[in-house]
Amino acid sequence: MNRFEQAVYNCMKPTAALLARTTKPLHRAILLNFWRHVHLEGAGEYGKIVAPDMMVENPVYRVTWGKNPAVIEGKAGVLAFYNSVGEAVLWHSDDRLAVEDWGVCDEITFHQLAAGGDLRAIGYEAERPDRLYHVYSRQAFIWPYDDRARLIGEHLYEDKTSLRIEEVDRSEAITPARVHEIHRELLAKLEAERGPNFWIFDAARAHA
Repeated sequence: MNRFEQAVYNCMKPTAALLARTTKPLHRAILLNFWRHVHLEGAGEYGKIVAPDMMVENPVYRVTWGKNPAVIEGKAGVLAFYNSVGEAVLWHSDDRLAVEDWGVCDEITFHQLAAGGDLRAIGYEAERPDRLYHVYSRQAFIWPYDDRARLIGEHLYEDKTSLRIEEVDRSEAITPARVHEIHRELLAKLEAERGPNFWIFDAARAHA
Protein backbone atom coordinates (compact mmCIF):
# COMPACT_ATOMS: atom_id res chain seq x y z
CA MET A 1 0.00 0.00 0.00
CA ASN A 2 1.55 3.32 -1.03
CA ARG A 3 1.36 6.62 0.87
CA PHE A 4 -1.62 7.95 -1.09
CA GLU A 5 -3.71 4.83 -0.61
CA GLN A 6 -2.93 4.83 3.13
CA ALA A 7 -3.93 8.50 3.36
CA VAL A 8 -7.36 7.76 1.87
CA TYR A 9 -7.87 4.96 4.40
CA ASN A 10 -6.94 7.33 7.27
CA CYS A 11 -8.96 10.40 6.27
CA MET A 12 -11.97 9.86 8.58
CA LYS A 13 -10.08 8.78 11.70
CA PRO A 14 -10.33 12.29 13.26
CA THR A 15 -14.11 12.17 12.78
CA ALA A 16 -14.29 8.79 14.51
CA ALA A 17 -12.18 10.14 17.38
CA LEU A 18 -14.41 13.20 17.84
CA LEU A 19 -17.57 11.08 17.67
CA ALA A 20 -16.19 8.82 20.42
CA ARG A 21 -16.04 11.75 22.85
CA THR A 22 -19.27 13.46 21.71
CA THR A 23 -22.45 12.86 23.73
CA LYS A 24 -25.10 15.32 22.47
CA PRO A 25 -27.43 13.39 20.09
CA LEU A 26 -27.69 16.19 17.51
CA HIS A 27 -23.91 16.58 17.37
CA ARG A 28 -23.45 12.83 16.98
CA ALA A 29 -25.99 12.76 14.13
CA ILE A 30 -24.22 15.65 12.39
CA LEU A 31 -20.86 13.87 12.63
CA LEU A 32 -22.35 10.63 11.32
CA ASN A 33 -23.93 12.48 8.39
CA PHE A 34 -20.56 14.12 7.69
CA TRP A 35 -18.76 10.77 7.93
CA ARG A 36 -21.21 9.03 5.58
CA HIS A 37 -21.16 11.99 3.18
CA VAL A 38 -17.38 11.82 2.75
CA HIS A 39 -17.49 8.09 1.96
CA LEU A 40 -20.41 8.49 -0.45
CA GLU A 41 -18.59 11.31 -2.21
CA GLY A 42 -15.37 9.29 -2.38
CA ALA A 43 -17.31 6.30 -3.75
CA GLY A 44 -18.97 8.43 -6.44
CA GLU A 45 -22.46 7.78 -5.03
CA TYR A 46 -23.60 11.38 -5.33
CA GLY A 47 -27.32 10.68 -5.56
CA LYS A 48 -27.36 9.39 -1.98
CA ILE A 49 -25.69 12.60 -0.75
CA VAL A 50 -28.55 14.78 -1.98
CA ALA A 51 -31.30 12.47 -0.66
CA PRO A 52 -33.85 14.16 1.65
CA ASP A 53 -32.52 12.32 4.72
CA MET A 54 -29.00 13.70 4.10
CA MET A 55 -29.48 17.21 2.68
CA VAL A 56 -31.99 20.09 2.77
CA GLU A 57 -34.08 20.86 -0.28
CA ASN A 58 -32.09 23.90 -1.46
CA PRO A 59 -28.41 23.51 -0.49
CA VAL A 60 -25.89 26.27 -1.13
CA TYR A 61 -22.19 25.56 -1.73
CA ARG A 62 -19.51 28.28 -1.69
CA VAL A 63 -16.27 27.06 -3.21
CA THR A 64 -13.00 29.02 -3.51
CA TRP A 65 -10.73 26.46 -5.17
CA GLY A 66 -8.31 27.67 -7.83
CA LYS A 67 -8.94 31.08 -9.40
CA ASN A 68 -12.67 30.78 -10.00
CA PRO A 69 -14.74 31.10 -6.80
CA ALA A 70 -18.29 29.85 -7.26
CA VAL A 71 -21.66 29.74 -5.53
CA ILE A 72 -23.66 26.61 -6.30
CA GLU A 73 -27.34 26.46 -5.42
CA GLY A 74 -29.81 23.58 -5.50
CA LYS A 75 -29.39 19.82 -5.69
CA ALA A 76 -29.00 19.80 -9.48
CA GLY A 77 -26.12 22.26 -9.14
CA VAL A 78 -24.54 20.20 -6.37
CA LEU A 79 -24.70 17.05 -8.49
CA ALA A 80 -23.18 18.90 -11.44
CA PHE A 81 -20.39 20.15 -9.17
CA TYR A 82 -19.52 16.65 -7.98
CA ASN A 83 -19.61 15.26 -11.51
CA SER A 84 -17.35 18.10 -12.74
CA VAL A 85 -14.49 17.01 -10.50
CA GLY A 86 -13.70 14.33 -13.06
CA GLU A 87 -10.88 11.85 -12.59
CA ALA A 88 -9.09 13.62 -9.74
CA VAL A 89 -8.16 11.70 -6.62
CA LEU A 90 -9.18 13.66 -3.50
CA TRP A 91 -8.59 13.23 0.23
CA HIS A 92 -7.87 15.29 3.34
CA SER A 93 -5.60 15.12 6.39
CA ASP A 94 -4.42 17.02 9.48
CA ASP A 95 -7.92 17.86 10.69
CA ARG A 96 -8.81 20.45 13.32
CA LEU A 97 -12.43 19.33 13.61
CA ALA A 98 -15.28 20.70 15.75
CA VAL A 99 -19.04 20.18 15.89
CA GLU A 100 -21.78 22.47 17.20
CA ASP A 101 -25.56 22.77 16.89
CA TRP A 102 -25.13 24.74 13.65
CA GLY A 103 -22.84 22.19 11.99
CA VAL A 104 -19.21 21.19 11.44
CA CYS A 105 -16.01 23.18 11.02
CA ASP A 106 -12.86 21.42 9.90
CA GLU A 107 -9.52 23.03 9.06
CA ILE A 108 -7.72 20.48 6.93
CA THR A 109 -5.00 19.89 4.40
CA PHE A 110 -6.92 19.15 1.22
CA HIS A 111 -5.14 16.98 -1.35
CA GLN A 112 -5.64 16.25 -5.04
CA LEU A 113 -3.87 13.94 -7.45
CA ALA A 114 -4.70 15.10 -10.96
CA ALA A 115 -3.29 15.63 -14.43
CA GLY A 116 -1.83 19.04 -15.13
CA GLY A 117 -4.43 19.75 -17.80
CA ASP A 118 -7.29 19.14 -15.34
CA LEU A 119 -5.63 21.36 -12.74
CA ARG A 120 -5.16 24.17 -15.24
CA ALA A 121 -8.87 24.00 -16.05
CA ILE A 122 -9.74 25.02 -12.47
CA GLY A 123 -7.03 27.66 -12.22
CA TYR A 124 -3.99 25.90 -10.75
CA GLU A 125 -0.64 26.56 -12.38
CA ALA A 126 0.54 23.06 -13.25
CA GLU A 127 3.65 23.16 -15.43
CA ARG A 128 2.89 20.27 -17.82
CA PRO A 129 -0.66 19.27 -18.88
CA ASP A 130 0.35 15.63 -19.44
CA ARG A 131 2.08 15.10 -16.07
CA LEU A 132 0.53 13.98 -12.77
CA TYR A 133 0.62 16.34 -9.79
CA HIS A 134 -0.08 16.24 -6.08
CA VAL A 135 -1.73 19.54 -5.12
CA TYR A 136 -2.40 20.40 -1.48
CA SER A 137 -3.27 23.40 0.66
CA ARG A 138 -4.79 24.28 4.02
CA GLN A 139 -8.52 24.84 3.74
CA ALA A 140 -11.43 25.63 6.03
CA PHE A 141 -14.48 23.45 5.49
CA ILE A 142 -17.57 24.94 7.15
CA TRP A 143 -20.64 22.76 6.73
CA PRO A 144 -23.90 24.15 8.19
CA TYR A 145 -26.61 21.66 9.21
CA ASP A 146 -30.28 22.04 10.10
CA ASP A 147 -31.97 20.89 13.32
CA ARG A 148 -32.58 17.48 11.73
CA ALA A 149 -28.84 16.98 11.18
CA ARG A 150 -29.16 17.45 7.42
CA LEU A 151 -26.55 19.28 5.38
CA ILE A 152 -27.46 22.85 4.39
CA GLY A 153 -24.35 23.45 2.28
CA GLU A 154 -20.57 23.55 2.13
CA HIS A 155 -18.37 26.61 2.48
CA LEU A 156 -14.87 25.74 1.27
CA TYR A 157 -12.17 28.39 1.77
CA GLU A 158 -8.62 27.80 0.51
CA ASP A 159 -5.55 29.39 2.10
CA LYS A 160 -3.74 30.16 -1.14
CA THR A 161 -0.52 31.05 0.71
CA SER A 162 -0.20 27.39 1.70
CA LEU A 163 -0.69 25.96 -1.82
CA ARG A 164 1.90 23.43 -2.97
CA ILE A 165 2.09 21.61 -6.32
CA GLU A 166 4.51 18.72 -6.77
CA GLU A 167 4.94 16.34 -9.67
CA VAL A 168 4.33 12.68 -8.88
CA ASP A 169 5.61 9.65 -10.76
CA ARG A 170 2.65 7.80 -12.24
CA SER A 171 3.99 4.52 -10.83
CA GLU A 172 3.23 5.87 -7.35
CA ALA A 173 -0.26 7.12 -8.15
CA ILE A 174 -3.55 5.73 -6.91
CA THR A 175 -6.39 5.58 -9.42
CA PRO A 176 -9.87 7.08 -9.02
CA ALA A 177 -11.28 3.55 -9.30
CA ARG A 178 -9.18 2.44 -6.32
CA VAL A 179 -10.33 5.45 -4.29
CA HIS A 180 -13.96 4.52 -5.02
CA GLU A 181 -13.20 0.98 -3.89
CA ILE A 182 -11.64 2.13 -0.60
CA HIS A 183 -14.55 4.40 0.25
CA ARG A 184 -17.10 1.68 -0.54
CA GLU A 185 -15.17 -0.68 1.74
CA LEU A 186 -15.09 1.87 4.57
CA LEU A 187 -18.75 2.77 4.10
CA ALA A 188 -19.76 -0.89 4.30
CA LYS A 189 -17.76 -1.21 7.51
CA LEU A 190 -19.44 1.90 8.96
CA GLU A 191 -22.90 0.60 8.06
CA ALA A 192 -22.14 -2.81 9.59
CA GLU A 193 -20.98 -1.19 12.84
CA ARG A 194 -23.73 1.46 13.11
CA GLY A 195 -26.75 -0.29 11.64
CA PRO A 196 -29.38 0.91 9.13
CA ASN A 197 -30.18 4.63 8.97
CA PHE A 198 -27.42 5.40 11.47
CA TRP A 199 -27.10 8.98 10.16
CA ILE A 200 -30.77 9.97 10.70
CA PHE A 201 -31.46 12.17 13.72
CA ASP A 202 -34.43 11.09 15.83
CA ALA A 203 -35.41 14.30 17.61
CA ALA A 204 -38.21 12.65 19.60
CA ARG A 205 -35.87 10.01 21.00
CA ALA A 206 -33.16 12.60 21.68
CA HIS A 207 -35.53 14.66 23.82
CA ALA A 208 -37.29 11.74 25.49
